[in-house]
Amino acid sequence: MSHPTNEISDATYAELEQIAARYPEARSGLLPMLHLVQSAQGRITPEGIEACADILGISAADVSGVATFYTMYKRKPVGDYHVGVCTNTLCAVMGGDEIFARLKDHLDVGNDETTADGKVTLEHLECNAACDYAPVVMVNWEFMDNQTPQSAVELVDDLRAGREVTSTRGPRICTWREAERVLAGFPDGRVDEGPAAGPASLVGLGIARERGWSAPSSDEGEPAATGSTADTKTEAVAQADTSRAESETVEEKTE
Repeated sequence: MSHPTNEISDATYAELEQIAARYPEARSGLLPMLHLVQSAQGRITPEGIEACADILGISAADVSGVATFYTMYKRKPVGDYHVGVCTNTLCAVMGGDEIFARLKDHLDVGNDETTADGKVTLEHLECNAACDYAPVVMVNWEFMDNQTPQSAVELVDDLRAGREVTSTRGPRICTWREAERVLAGFPDGRVDEGPAAGPASLVGLGIARERGWSAPSSDEGEPAATGSTADTKTEAVAQADTSRAESETVEEKTE
């Protein structure tokens, strides 16, 4: 099959077509297609943009607009390990800012820059939805919880040395390109590796079970109010009815 670029391999082009075919509207496959481009080429390339546009029957400008909107899509090469330090409010005050500053100094890079050996790309990230484990660092989108400046330095040193690293609540850390292939929808068989949630995330569930709390099923509708809640609702309705009656009386007298 012919295609518009010599840099996108036949195998990758075929997989891009495979992704597009998963969806009733092929264009819905654009996001995973862009992840596959990054898996194959290490970033979003002009050739990758053209290939996606050709398969989906849209313009390169349409594809580029999506690729430049989301921060997970990179326009310059990413190292083997993308290390993201959360610097949003809670992580920042818990030490995220200090971790980020320490890693910049230790790796001799700035934000969104890659080490000279091509191993680590460092970036500060917004909230990673792991505030219960703040401060958090992510490696190729896998969580490293409760980090300190020292543990973060040890983490990147292990990654650069090729030592095996396992995320706190997930699998062994793979390379960034391998992770991008998973995000494109091609599983690597590690989905059940490691715990999915830790004790801090499950505190609320434990309290609910201890107290016998449960949510109503979707077909039960709103549960009947009991106790003081019912009394409060009844009083509120009575007050509303009284106010409405008084208002109508005033209007009649005015007329």
